[in-house]
Amino acid sequence: TVQGSSAMYTGQTGQSLYVLVDGKVCDCDIVVDCKVGDPIALEVKLTNWSKHSVGPFALTVIPYQDYQNGVHNYELHDAITFVGSNTFYIDSVKPTKNSVCFGALLFLYTGDFYLNIKFHEDNSSRELPLSWFCLPSVHIRAMEPVIQTKL
Repeated sequence: TVQGSSAMYTGQTGQSLYVLVDGKVCDCDIVVDCKVGDPIALEVKLTNWSKHSVGPFALTVIPYQDYQNGVHNYELHDAITFVGSNTFYIDSVKPTKNSVCFGALLFLYTGDFYLNIKFHEDNSSRELPLSWFCLPSVHIRAMEPVIQTKL
């Protein structure tokens, strides 16, 4: 479901995940357009609605292209770069509290790209909600920048 200005995925255990790319709503049904060569802000906000803390864990953003024939290309080192890391480490998220991860992407070529968000938990941590492991991909369309001409 979409609430306000961000996409929200809510699992059975009550944890929520909001994803914004360049300040725009993101989920599998909404395509976010961006310009090649411009840094694009990425924000992932987790809300823990359970009665116990979760963590420690890591969140990794993995870009890919979908060739629409069942093939996904994850070898995008020449097409996308992260400003900083694509992995965020989170100690814990207390009940009813949030954890927000900020990053940035830079698209070097035009095309349709997707972002998978994967979670990795520490074996000693409390179990993360299963719904966080089944998130839909975020769809981003990188387009050529509009060149302004003087009249």
